Amino acid sequence: MNIRTVSRLLVASAAASALGLALPARAADSPAAPPVKMPELKKDFSTLSDGKSAVVSSYADIVEPVQKEVVSIESSKIVHEHIQANPLLRQFFGDIPDQDRESKEMGLGSGVIVSADGFILTNNHVVENADELTVELSDGRKFPAKVVGADPKTDIAVVKIDGKGLPAVTFADSDKIRVGDVVFAVGNPLGVGETVTMGIVSAKSRNVHILDDVAGYEDFIQTDAAINMGNSGGALLDAKGRLIGINSAIVSPSRGNIGIGFAVPVDLAASVMKSLIETGTVARGFLGVGAVPITPDVAEEVGLPKDTKGVIVIETAADSPAEKVGIKRRDVILKVNGKSIESYDELRLTISELAPGSKVELDISRDGKPMAVNVTLAQFAEKPNEILDGVEVGKVTEDVRRRLSIDSRTNGLVVTAVDDKSEYAQDLPVGAVIVEINRTPVDDIASAKAALHAGRNLLLVYSQGFAKYVVVTKR
Repeated sequence: MNIRTVSRLLVASAAASALGLALPARAADSPAAPPVKMPELKKDFSTLSDGKSAVVSSYADIVEPVQKEVVSIESSKIVHEHIQANPLLRQFFGDIPDQDRESKEMGLGSGVIVSADGFILTNNHVVENADELTVELSDGRKFPAKVVGADPKTDIAVVKIDGKGLPAVTFADSDKIRVGDVVFAVGNPLGVGETVTMGIVSAKSRNVHILDDVAGYEDFIQTDAAINMGNSGGALLDAKGRLIGINSAIVSPSRGNIGIGFAVPVDLAASVMKSLIETGTVARGFLGVGAVPITPDVAEEVGLPKDTKGVIVIETAADSPAEKVGIKRRDVILKVNGKSIESYDELRLTISELAPGSKVELDISRDGKPMAVNVTLAQFAEKPNEILDGVEVGKVTEDVRRRLSIDSRTNGLVVTAVDDKSEYAQDLPVGAVIVEINRTPVDDIASAKAALHAGRNLLLVYSQGFAKYVVVTKR
């Protein structure tokens, strides 16, 4: 399964047909799982160094044990294609029937063993839409695997194999890493076999908009350790061989390594993993505010020093926890449970990592006066890709074009899921491409939502080789 690639800060398909690698277009819904107790994790949160490290000529003793804790994950799925007969041939040879064809699509990724009984941490995009999964250990043993749960919003998934006495990775505290720390990326790039590459932490808390289509949560560790397709779901280790991240994405115009890779911090991955193992899904806290970073000029106008860091509230959602405790427009949120907040993305991520029902203390400023507000979080509930009741859409990637035989000149949003009870199910089936809404071209979810209005809407839809206009009524 391919590493996710980003070009100009946009998600791009990283298909590599010559190697049999493919990136599915859409994350599957997290499958339900029976209640399971979170396994005990190996942890070492000690400081990496005291700043007086001696010169090291080899990391072999550190890397060798961890290689046994990283696995390859092979996925397969059955792809159904409907091939329409050429209308021109039908004119000369009569009623030539359409053809339905099935093919098996293979993908390859990596994973990290987190418990002796076979729980494995990986990326969502490694396992999404897979019909079968096979895990291969470093000693060559292969096991069928099942998905315990998957979270598209963080690109994290957990799979399980029936194993005993397996070597499990040791978790570090990813909050303690520093730019310049030596790191190792371990995985199976391009199917060549388990590979270790070395680099440093290039940056922390990166948001490169790779998960925007699912309204995701990004807090990536950036590294220059070589990461390529197939490394997805593999380990990013510190110089003590402890897990600090799950390799997930690269920036590359060539879809190969150029030294800009991203990993999900293990603190975030472990939080998501715990919820997936115990409940099969992820429940996130919800505060209900819209906010933007405060600028020096705005800070001065609301009675704060120009160098104030925080976010200023621009709206509160109706009946939200924020509204219920009286948070108002122009309030400045400075801290959440003592943690400083400098951007809306940071506020959103911090709140999302807290469980619904959590009691949170917000340090805010109102008209220049400091206040402490206690609020109980609700549960976040949203379908970010839903543009009409029961209709979810996604971008038309190159993989989607190939699978659905979409003409290269056709752009828009592809219907990825439709509720059977939706009134739009007949006009907007899965696989249809919405090209225009009310005569406005749409190529992202934000533009589609903006183009729709209450009442009748005119949609230009491409489906099964033909374009047509459809009128839908938005309630």
